[in-house]
Amino acid sequence: MLFTSPVFLYCFLPVLLLAYFLSARLFKNSILLLASLIFYAWGESFYVAVLLFSIALNYGAGLWIARCREQSIGKYAIGLACAANVLLLGFYKYANFLVDNLNVVLTGIGLDTMVLSPVHLPIGISFFTFQAISYVVDVYRGTSRVQKNPLDMALYIALFPQLIAGPIIRYHDVATQIRNRQHTLNDAYLGIRRFVFGLTKKLVIANPLGLVADQVFAIPAEELTAPLAWLGIVAYSLQLYFDFSAYSCMAIGLGRVFGFHFLENFNYPYISRSVQEFWRRWHISLSNWFRDYLYIPLGGNRIGERRTYLNLLLVFLLCGLWHGASWNFVIWGLFHGAFLIMERLGLSALLARFWRPLQHAYVLMVVMVAWVFFRAETLPYAMRYLQAMAGFGSGSGLHDDARFLMTPEFLWVMVAAIIFSTPVWLRVQDVLDKPRQGVQEFCVQCSGLAVLAIASLCCVLYVAAGSYNPFIYFRF
Repeated sequence: MLFTSPVFLYCFLPVLLLAYFLSARLFKNSILLLASLIFYAWGESFYVAVLLFSIALNYGAGLWIARCREQSIGKYAIGLACAANVLLLGFYKYANFLVDNLNVVLTGIGLDTMVLSPVHLPIGISFFTFQAISYVVDVYRGTSRVQKNPLDMALYIALFPQLIAGPIIRYHDVATQIRNRQHTLNDAYLGIRRFVFGLTKKLVIANPLGLVADQVFAIPAEELTAPLAWLGIVAYSLQLYFDFSAYSCMAIGLGRVFGFHFLENFNYPYISRSVQEFWRRWHISLSNWFRDYLYIPLGGNRIGERRTYLNLLLVFLLCGLWHGASWNFVIWGLFHGAFLIMERLGLSALLARFWRPLQHAYVLMVVMVAWVFFRAETLPYAMRYLQAMAGFGSGSGLHDDARFLMTPEFLWVMVAAIIFSTPVWLRVQDVLDKPRQGVQEFCVQCSGLAVLAIASLCCVLYVAAGSYNPFIYFRF
């Protein structure tokens, strides 16, 4: 079920809100859990069984680990729990990729190839699997108490606002909120406002940018010109940010309505002045997960420079694979890892001497080149696309001129996207939320409600148009 669908906005969410807030505190978690399972089953039907299996597996693993974590068998318990989660994710996400690449090797040495029917990728499995791993690891480390209530454990894994596309919620961040959270009118208002503005980012900005990006990336690579290639990757870079941050924004807003306070997932990554800073601002929950559950356990930067560089490459290799079973994602991850290593080797010190706009330009160039591998369907297409960006494409532009795609509507959306990819809106929110008194407070509140009403009306009009607009990160 999509946050942008009429079924969710006009049926599922209103009914859930009524049932939730009219029920006694004792039943609120059960209502949320039931709604979350319906939400997931709406789009996945049979594969809700995979989600339920993950819940049961990690509930049992948590109990086992809690009993034996201080014994010698504890390390085997956590190892088996993590391995089971990785195998579950690996089967559904990487089985076909591994078989396809193994068949290339088998063909090369003259052996019979393997046959494997396409394996369906359950929506959100990358997200809820990482949440499950964080739970069992936190229990093993003793940073969180084991959850003995299976319904509360299920709610942590399946909670619908962030179930399908994040942010990745770590158990120790919400353990207390699952059992004891407050519901206030202020939280409800701020949550609804956050949800509406996230919905606006998706429908009004991300989707129009996506239309242009899709048109450009649908053009055969040999027909691309440099202006077309740059238009396509700029549109896609902005689309990806507004699409994914919109989902996170809506998830955080919905969570707040139900009393949960999730951590932020984006912090204006395109204003970064280094790749290292970019990863502190982009998909923060994923960056923190890899840092806390992989990079630091591998030794981080505590055991020598060479090992630090190896750890960085391994983390970003796995980060790329987490996004998708494709060599494009492997290259995307290693590309970012390589620049992080170069910045540690002295590139950061060199960049610090440059004019600040040049530092921003450096990051945007690195990120956009990497996004080509992220967006392209195949590796050869990505390489030819980069050639076109560099001016070495063979396209004439006679059939697909960039000017034909740059309609007035698209230009307005592009300007808005560039402006709102900076902290401008943060300043507006600060003004709206600043405490005031008397007439001044009344005027500011009216202005805030007017902005919210306009944004809501825009969303209603876009939803009424009935276009299909899935979130990009659904496929990860």
